[in-house]
Amino acid sequence: MPTTSRPKPDYAFQIEGQKREKIILSISGRLVLEHLEHLESEYAAFLTEMRPAELTVDVSQVEYLDSAGALALIQMEDQAKAQNLPFQLVNLTDAARRIMALVDRQALQPSPPVPKPRPWKALEQVGAVSLSVLNDFVQVLTFLGGLLIALAQSFRHPGKIRWGDTLFYMKRAGVDGLPIVGLISLLLGLIIAFMSSLQLKQFGANIYVASLLAIAMVKELGPIMTAILVAGRSGSAFAAEIGTMMVNEEVDALIIMGFDPLKFLALPKVLATMLVVPVLTLYADFFGLIGGMIVGVVGLDLTVFSYISQTQKSLNLFDLLSSLVKSAVFALLIAGIGCQRGFQVRGGAEAVGSATTSAVVAAIFLIIVTDSAFAIVLHYLR
Repeated sequence: MPTTSRPKPDYAFQIEGQKREKIILSISGRLVLEHLEHLESEYAAFLTEMRPAELTVDVSQVEYLDSAGALALIQMEDQAKAQNLPFQLVNLTDAARRIMALVDRQALQPSPPVPKPRPWKALEQVGAVSLSVLNDFVQVLTFLGGLLIALAQSFRHPGKIRWGDTLFYMKRAGVDGLPIVGLISLLLGLIIAFMSSLQLKQFGANIYVASLLAIAMVKELGPIMTAILVAGRSGSAFAAEIGTMMVNEEVDALIIMGFDPLKFLALPKVLATMLVVPVLTLYADFFGLIGGMIVGVVGLDLTVFSYISQTQKSLNLFDLLSSLVKSAVFALLIAGIGCQRGFQVRGGAEAVGSATTSAVVAAIFLIIVTDSAFAIVLHYLR
């Protein structure tokens, strides 16, 4: 059976110094892949035998160094540090430094052991989720508090507001959303009027379809449906826009240039949303009432005049104003949550997508909770 022999090393060690004292180890020749194993074993034997108090490795006489040789020099340093041995590598040429720079030192470190997954108990899961929700709630409140302070300061100094950007976002959140808001509201009015008429006409109360639809649309469905549509269209867009800027480090650049990201990026979006959502709510209320009137006139034998008169009797100024106040609060929540989720993005494109989804879900949840609170408060204020 033929035997393979190792290539004869064409490098040499030259040792200067006494055992257990400061030693200079001079290496000459070629440090290449073929001699890597022999070099490592010889260096380990040298450390065991000489046990230097301080080690200097001189590579001024090394004729050629490849990446394997650079790896060997790095491992020499690591072995010395593992033994708390002062180590110094001297007389490296520029070419050798470039080759050593190619070696990823972090990749040489052993990866930490992966902890064995431990099955969580139900109580621990509930506690972890509760803490996560609480922490997220605190972050949202902190951001909204800073946003309210920025809004108050902007009202004192309106000239510092970026009105050009505000008008741009008013167009995106308001004008561009008119078709879908009008269509959804019209269809919603048609559906509610038709379904309610199936019950009311059994009692000869067809005229009260107008009252039911007016109260439902103006007091609840108009503001809440408009807010949900704006959250899906604009809130997600705000989160994606700011999140992408976070990934591209554009927000960091703004901070370095002395701009406050909250005022520079978030404030125009919040102002624009708070200005257009109440108008969109009135627009949605109008189309919802139009949808109900179509059902009343076509299917219930009501006249346009009687339908409008009954609608006016069912509503008052307080109902309209409370609807606009609710829509403004919803707008603050939508834009605030969208911007807050955008500023939280860390990572890449996947993080931007997660932030966008989280912005929509959180905004809709807070809209429902806030609307419930408004329903209770307004009931006792009337």
